[in-house]
Amino acid sequence: MTSKQIKIIIRQIQTTREESNTLNHAALQQPIATDTPKQEEPVADAVLLQQIREGSHAAFSLLVQRYHRKCYAIAYRFMQDRALAEDMVQEAFLKLWERPAMWQENFGVSFIAWFQRVLVNLCLDTRKKKKPGNLEEDDWIADESESIEWHLIQRQVQQFMESQIADLPERQRVALNLCFDDELSNRQAAEVMGINLKALQSLIMRAKTTLKEKVRNSPYGIIGK
Repeated sequence: MTSKQIKIIIRQIQTTREESNTLNHAALQQPIATDTPKQEEPVADAVLLQQIREGSHAAFSLLVQRYHRKCYAIAYRFMQDRALAEDMVQEAFLKLWERPAMWQENFGVSFIAWFQRVLVNLCLDTRKKKKPGNLEEDDWIADESESIEWHLIQRQVQQFMESQIADLPERQRVALNLCFDDELSNRQAAEVMGINLKALQSLIMRAKTTLKEKVRNSPYGIIGK
């Protein structure tokens, strides 16, 4: 399977998810059925990986569908650019397709934690080679009840915070970015980083302390007082 084919699979999954969200919204308006059929148990990641090693495109597509959204959220936290985040996810899945034996069930770490570690390393390597840009314009959603001036101030504050996070020591930055994802608990983030929970909490505490100090000594320190 080529990089182009993987991109096509991911686009199809994105389209399917958008259509599914629309259907789910419509379904909420309908009466709840009392005779909902029992759903089948999901295929385990280890089983899918074995099928991928045997060349199964269907198993690969299912794995991408299962984890694409979660991986994209993490990649975006690091890259702050939608196109770059999508590129990182695609590259990570391409590596997996080319070398599915990189993960083994006896590694002592779940597949998704291992895969997210691969993804984070890709993001870090890319950031070292490419100077990060500003947040995308589409990410700024103004509240109509607020003035344009206040919206611009909020935008400047968030850009300032993102720049300060980017200047943190790498391990603190990784810990903070992973925990920004609401679907990733501290324990899961620790597993992705390959450290224990106490070490992760220490990294997050040091990062927050540094950021608070930087904000306090900045022109934005008076905002919200």
